[in-house]
Amino acid sequence: MSGSIYMSANGALAYEKRLQLLSNNLANVNSVGFKKDGSRFLAFDLAALTTGNKRPVNWDRSQAPEYWMEYSTYTDFSAGEIKKTDSPFDLAISGTGFFCIQTPEGILYTRRGDFTVDADEMLVTQEGFPVLGQSGEIQIKVAKPDDDKREFSVSEDGYITVAGSQVDRLRIIDSDQSHALEKAGHNYYRALKPYALRDLDEDLKVSQGFLELSNVDTVRMMTEMIEVLRGYESYQKMMRSIDDMNARLINDVGRAA
Repeated sequence: MSGSIYMSANGALAYEKRLQLLSNNLANVNSVGFKKDGSRFLAFDLAALTTGNKRPVNWDRSQAPEYWMEYSTYTDFSAGEIKKTDSPFDLAISGTGFFCIQTPEGILYTRRGDFTVDADEMLVTQEGFPVLGQSGEIQIKVAKPDDDKREFSVSEDGYITVAGSQVDRLRIIDSDQSHALEKAGHNYYRALKPYALRDLDEDLKVSQGFLELSNVDTVRMMTEMIEVLRGYESYQKMMRSIDDMNARLINDVGRAA
């Protein structure tokens, strides 16, 4: 494969990966607490790199030694819109922070606060995973079994009160470093750097009866998708033009011989 076609193919592949991210963002525009993903691309002219320069990862595996492109993704943790639901078990965090959830894979973290109560009267996620407080799993029980009035409330600083009695405080964590969390599916995150996580005790604001929506801007995503599709088509046309030019060159050389 010629270097020109390889460079065009690399560009088309970059746009294809970007399109996949945009499509996933749009698919989750109505997902509670979803955080959109972005992409980064870094192009290298390997022929210009000297021994002392930092070379890209796996650069020697390139099929075209003169060119290489690295691709990476990142998560935009900016806050989404807060929507009022009036459900007492819907909780939203204002500012930074993540709810702690006990799952079969260990503790995962989320901004998705559409909680509920299971048959064992535990505060759980929609999948049935227990929401964690400072003392562990959060039990939602009234003092008297025959009292149907639970009076479940959560203060802005995360303290949980049931029927007038304080039972626990939500465990909410934050990170001191970037890239400390990675997506684990269904709007959960796992810790890449557990040492960078800390319990958030101050500057904490929890809103009961509210949910944080996705931070995806639909109009912007659609605009970017149109831009990406046009860019992808441009690289396709470039590859076809180079291929046609090479074919004509081979045919002309063959006739001249």
